[in-house]
Amino acid sequence: MAEFDFDNAPAVRCTALEKRYPDVLAVAGIDLEVRAGECLAVLGPNGAGKTTTVEMIEGLTAPSAGRIEVFGRPWGQGARSDRAIRGVIGVQLQETHFQEKLTIDETLAMFHSFFPVGQSADDVLAMVALEGKRAARVGKLSGGQKQRLALACALIGAPRLLCLDEPTTGLDPQSRRQLWEVVEAFQARGGTVLLTTHYMEEAARLADRVAIMDHGKVIAEDTPDALVASLGADQVIELELEGAPPVGLDALPGVRAVRPHGDAIRLSVGDVARVMPGLLAHLEAVGAPLQNLSTHRATLEDVFVEKTGRALRE
Repeated sequence: MAEFDFDNAPAVRCTALEKRYPDVLAVAGIDLEVRAGECLAVLGPNGAGKTTTVEMIEGLTAPSAGRIEVFGRPWGQGARSDRAIRGVIGVQLQETHFQEKLTIDETLAMFHSFFPVGQSADDVLAMVALEGKRAARVGKLSGGQKQRLALACALIGAPRLLCLDEPTTGLDPQSRRQLWEVVEAFQARGGTVLLTTHYMEEAARLADRVAIMDHGKVIAEDTPDALVASLGADQVIELELEGAPPVGLDALPGVRAVRPHGDAIRLSVGDVARVMPGLLAHLEAVGAPLQNLSTHRATLEDVFVEKTGRALRE
């Protein structure tokens, strides 16, 4: 039976990973690696296959084809081996349903019993700032407190790999940042994080590398800075116009790419100040009244739209 290789093997290695359902190919033969000690964020529109991929890595869904290794140990080598893999993974799902009449202490004790080793409830509650709520019943917690409890349950088994599937959806900004700090502290202690998120700010802050999925495939993968640099543009001009977009925008000096974004048009440019006079003159010449104009530095969201042609939640 294969043993874990915590020192040399990637935390996760997926090879030709595929998941087929009767009417859809959800994951189309991807290769994906999560290096030990890093945070990899997987981004994708709804239906891109990211949650299915993470569920296969977690052992919640069996792949149709391909191979998954966790710290060098492959899934599917027998019940005993698979149980050992589950013992080194902490999982926070998109939504966790707890027994609402249990207290936080009782909930953590139950989850602790699922793992061969673990951390003390005191330590984990301190990590997620719930020390003062340990006697509170789960049904009385706020949404942010329940999310932090879900993270505490993922951490109670002292995992080497933490899998977080959209962990901050629905949280207010303060609660979101509190959860980020917990994840950063886990990684600082040597933990590995696999994250899916709909928040570009979250990916930019937490991720060492980003993998963008669409239609069941990984279509781009690199560091956040390198992905933004791949646009070949430092800044973005967003236009809202009356009527159809005029032709010729892509031929203007300094414009490197033009793409639709909802009801607007986004121009990737190197220098806004140099592009703007020619752009405004062109719009006036072709009779395209300008309703709104804004500019911003290129971000991961711009990369995402460039690669997929869609906004993150489409």
